[in-house]
Amino acid sequence: METLIGGGAFFEGARWHEGRLWVSDFWRRHVLAISMDGAAEVVAEVPGSPSGLGWLPDGSLLVASMMDRKVLRIADGKTSVHADLSALTDLPVNDLVTHPSGRAYMGACDFGGAPTKMYRVDPDGGVHEAADDMAFPNGPALTPDGRTLIIAESYANRLTAFDLASDGTLVNRRVWADLGSANPDGIALDSEGAVWVADAGGNRAIRVREGGEIVQEISTGDDGVFACALGGPDGHTLFLCTAPTYEPEEAARILKAEIRTIRVDVPA
Repeated sequence: METLIGGGAFFEGARWHEGRLWVSDFWRRHVLAISMDGAAEVVAEVPGSPSGLGWLPDGSLLVASMMDRKVLRIADGKTSVHADLSALTDLPVNDLVTHPSGRAYMGACDFGGAPTKMYRVDPDGGVHEAADDMAFPNGPALTPDGRTLIIAESYANRLTAFDLASDGTLVNRRVWADLGSANPDGIALDSEGAVWVADAGGNRAIRVREGGEIVQEISTGDDGVFACALGGPDGHTLFLCTAPTYEPEEAARILKAEIRTIRVDVPA
């Protein structure tokens, strides 16, 4: 395992896109795009703390702004509000994923453990409730055909799947994998249909098949791993977002968050 970049407060929302790794740094309140040589560019400043990232069909970037419960759109160096969820929830919004149709799916999070909801943001910015009774929805991922959405339910120790109806509605909810004691955070699908899971409480990343079989495990030592992505020039690089603490003031003071890389056999 190698360190691609350090000195972060808390990296999340990792996505490989157009030859670079894109991540949010919660507590430094910006979005970075990082090349494989470790060169980092600040592509957006997000005062409300950025989280999930995704792209619309026109190439513009969507960013979940956690604390003010909005989805921002970054295009041509300008930032605008794409969607406002503040009338629907008073909880922070978290990770998101975008569908080829331009729809985005995201969850609200309650650190006290109360059930929360998933939301669908349509291309016009309209917001709709997509699913309820979610145990801290995290790390959404779409299958390559765009027909199945997989969500990490961090407080339920499982991955949950939905089918996507033609209008974007989530249907056929089911447990994709029971993870036992693991606390899934960010996830990433590989080309064999297995899922890499950032096990935030276990200081590891695990590769899981549908049904819950863990087929590979990578330890991150004393640091938690909170997000992951597959990418790199040939798709064989697993990126892990690690940090010793989530606590905002301490994380911003010590700046010990890292992005680590390791080569894996099965590509994205």
